[in-house]
Amino acid sequence: MSLIASIAVALIALLHIYILVLEMFLWDKPAGMRAFGQTPQSAAATKVMAGNQGLYNGFLAAGLLWGLWLGPEGFGVKVFFLLCVLIAGLYGAATASRKILFVQVVPATIGLVLLYLSRGAA
Repeated sequence: MSLIASIAVALIALLHIYILVLEMFLWDKPAGMRAFGQTPQSAAATKVMAGNQGLYNGFLAAGLLWGLWLGPEGFGVKVFFLLCVLIAGLYGAATASRKILFVQVVPATIGLVLLYLSRGAA
């Protein structure tokens, strides 16, 4: 179970790296505008804000990768950053788009469950 939990955490980290790229570098490009339902005008007006959001997503990914790098001793780090993903996802779903529930909240919840199950199996 520990390997499955680590794979889940790694996939969530990769997802947030992907979101970083979309928000920081592709926000006003076709892929970014399509992903976030932006028009060229709205993307141009919100580009700086999106870059800031992307940076935060990068920090979430870095924390998850740090927890993986620490191995079993990184359990608390992984839990903390998955909780950050979950809380940010809940806020985003409530204020921006319900789609965020499925993109962030569900994976973070699955990751947390797998982590706790792997902890019990160790």
